Amino acid sequence: MNQGKYVFAQFASFLPQRIFDKCVEQYNGNYRIRSFSCWNQLLCMIFGQLSGRESLSDLVVSLHAHKSKSYHLGIGRSITKPNLAKANQRRDCRIFSDFAYYLIAEARQCCIRESDFEIDIKGSVYAFDSSIIDLCLNVFWWATFRKGKGAIKLHTLFDIKTCIPSFIYITEGLIHDVNILDELHYEKGSFYIMDRGYIDYERLYTIHLNKAYFVIRAKDNLRFTRMYSSPCNKSAGICCDQTVKMRICNSAKVILKNLDGLNFMMQRTVVTLCS
Repeated sequence: MNQGKYVFAQFASFLPQRIFDKCVEQYNGNYRIRSFSCWNQLLCMIFGQLSGRESLSDLVVSLHAHKSKSYHLGIGRSITKPNLAKANQRRDCRIFSDFAYYLIAEARQCCIRESDFEIDIKGSVYAFDSSIIDLCLNVFWWATFRKGKGAIKLHTLFDIKTCIPSFIYITEGLIHDVNILDELHYEKGSFYIMDRGYIDYERLYTIHLNKAYFVIRAKDNLRFTRMYSSPCNKSAGICCDQTVKMRICNSAKVILKNLDGLNFMMQRTVVTLCS
């Protein structure tokens, strides 16, 4: 007979339940709830994630197999597929979103002290990209992507120093990646690394206004004139450090509009990885 806490219960004890209760109270998550609270719902979904369940039916079957232990695990006793499905559908997702961001902030503070980042940079370094997750269009009819295919995009801002995602945003598959730049809150002195799909001069200028920096790959059709070159350390993998001026009319118009008619010069640094 087990004499102590189960492993899952020990894991759940590390979660700050008082903070979660504040999130629940803010969005009135436990309104008219008798037994299956938001905390029980959270632990059920964590159990499903850790155990690799593929559906709600699979999760409920696994929980029923441990029905005699459900109280000691902290997940409650009134767990059925309809209750869990209704809870996931009707309860405010911001309860779990705010709690997740709180845990992410705590984890980043712990990991940044032990970071062994090779480059000495004072600000944070982020990598921003999206991943496409395929879905069945007959079931997820709202996840429009292609004519006969459904999908969502998982946009993630990844903190390279701590190896922890700091921002996660889910959209339909048709939403272009560059639109999610409007949802980010840029930190002063931080660096944002992106691929060429995020080239939008108005949005990139917003990063500059927030006193942050961006590193982005240029498109193949980018036309520019080199104004002058700066000395660089080629042994570190830097090919060149140049200040350039745009030659494409549309790009120049957008940039001149943002800079109130001033002449625009963009510093372009090309970095290659040593093979």
